[in-house]
Amino acid sequence: MITVVRRSLMVIGVCSLILAITPTVYAYEEASVVQGGGLSGSVVLDGKVPMPKGYNLTTVPDPVYCGRISDGRGWRLLQPFDVGPKGEFRRVVVFLEGIEKGKPFGEYVPPRIEAIDCRFEPFIALVRDRHDVVVVNMDPAFHDIQAYETSNLGPRVLFNVPLPISKRYPREAGLSAHFHKHYEGATVTQSVKMTRDRNIFTMQCGFHPYMESWALVADHPYYTVADNEGRFQLTDIPPGTYKVKVWHPYIRDEIERTITIEPKKQTSVDLTVEAPTGRLYANQMVENAYVRYSITEDVQSQIVPTLEKQRLNEGQ
Repeated sequence: MITVVRRSLMVIGVCSLILAITPTVYAYEEASVVQGGGLSGSVVLDGKVPMPKGYNLTTVPDPVYCGRISDGRGWRLLQPFDVGPKGEFRRVVVFLEGIEKGKPFGEYVPPRIEAIDCRFEPFIALVRDRHDVVVVNMDPAFHDIQAYETSNLGPRVLFNVPLPISKRYPREAGLSAHFHKHYEGATVTQSVKMTRDRNIFTMQCGFHPYMESWALVADHPYYTVADNEGRFQLTDIPPGTYKVKVWHPYIRDEIERTITIEPKKQTSVDLTVEAPTGRLYANQMVENAYVRYSITEDVQSQIVPTLEKQRLNEGQ
């Protein structure tokens, strides 16, 4: 179904392995598209869903509040792969390569990333260079944005700023596993200014390492994110032959398919991504985690997954 053309690995100090996509250097030209066609389809992950990352909650701040989502044994899991019961690969980026002229970008709406339940949501988004991204703290816990740009050329810090907590929270909210209300803190708006040939944006929390968010920089309007059924759609594409690609920060292989767009016609393509195997990250969770921390029963009893009890093999 899908052609795997080459492997490209990179390392970002605190962020593990990601696919390096080196963009074609050109200036996209906006123009009216009269005879444009459309592209729609789906993305499926073929194979076993990779294991999640694992973080011991006793080593980071706010173990009780953030432990509302945990495995019940003191571990917080981060599953970068959002896969449905039929293999539908959700929240991956699908885009066209090799398109130099086409429809206008349209009005820009800055992506909003929420720190909520000690997660960054969404996990994958789209951003534009020289445009804003909005981040909001919805938790009664301190969060800190550490944002980077990266590619096969390596990482560079974009910004590092704290996320304000709403003043509506009672003082004890951040110490409780039973407080589930979310109040919006002050909005933090930052400009994404990438340097040449870097097209991947990533963000972490400086206090809670299991909080990650990734984005691909869209240098033309023909980028989209697959929905909860793994489906995608692109419109008003100038007739021609292009490569349609799939991007996820933890897929090693570059995935592409050649498609032809005909005037005023809809093209359909189903994309299958081979599930990566082996160890994807240094802190990959295992069935029987080796615990090298001293965790007393008293501390363990406080880390109660009152909001969500995570399962190691969820989605498999």
